[in-house]
Amino acid sequence: MGRHVILSGGPAHDFDATSNALAELLEPDGLTSQVVTEPGDAFDAISRGQRGHGPPVDLLTVNALRWRMEVDRYAHLRDDFAFGLTPQQAALIERYVLGGGGLLALHAAVICFDAEPTWRRLCGAAWNWARSAHPPVGPADVQVTVSGRTHPITAGLPDFTITDEVYGFLDEEAGFDPLLCSSHAGRAHPLLWARELGAGRAVTDLLGHGGASLSHPTHRTILRRAALWAVGTTPDLPRPAQPVRRRP
Repeated sequence: MGRHVILSGGPAHDFDATSNALAELLEPDGLTSQVVTEPGDAFDAISRGQRGHGPPVDLLTVNALRWRMEVDRYAHLRDDFAFGLTPQQAALIERYVLGGGGLLALHAAVICFDAEPTWRRLCGAAWNWARSAHPPVGPADVQVTVSGRTHPITAGLPDFTITDEVYGFLDEEAGFDPLLCSSHAGRAHPLLWARELGAGRAVTDLLGHGGASLSHPTHRTILRRAALWAVGTTPDLPRPAQPVRRRP
């Protein structure tokens, strides 16, 4: 079906495990995944595909935690993970999506790139270091919204409980309609939304902290459907997501 580039890596998460689990999940649907750990490699893959110097990228997943890390408490991580998105790179991602590419922004993707305005618009929300927060990783009750009951990504799915890190109090762009939500600290927070942007499609899924999230059967079904929807395919709802195949 197409080429899938996963930008993976960063602190405080087992990105290797979650990115590999996502790649394995989507393989039966014909999405061939390439996992890269440097943002420049993902952007180069997109650029080469756009210029006809390589196969086009049909789906870009950002499953990473990369930002400038200018605060002193992150100084010990800078050499390995600090990254600032340039205006040229932001414009490249925007052209990619608006031109027909698929984007899946998974979990910490909304923290990436320091809420750079273009990236924030594509994701639909961004982490605000002054007020965004989450409860400790643990069981979280997730509800399918009214809109989620009819959207191809979440139609027919029940509410569920998942072990995850549930983000809240993000800076949200106007106009998106959540498909999933979860309540903590006195309000319901959107967890999943999907939008058509130009000729492309973008899905933001705030779940996905670790292996427990990627092995949850309902979340795996959502991820599979999200990827297929993002590349322009209406998911055939009957096929359930397969169990995680453990690597030796």
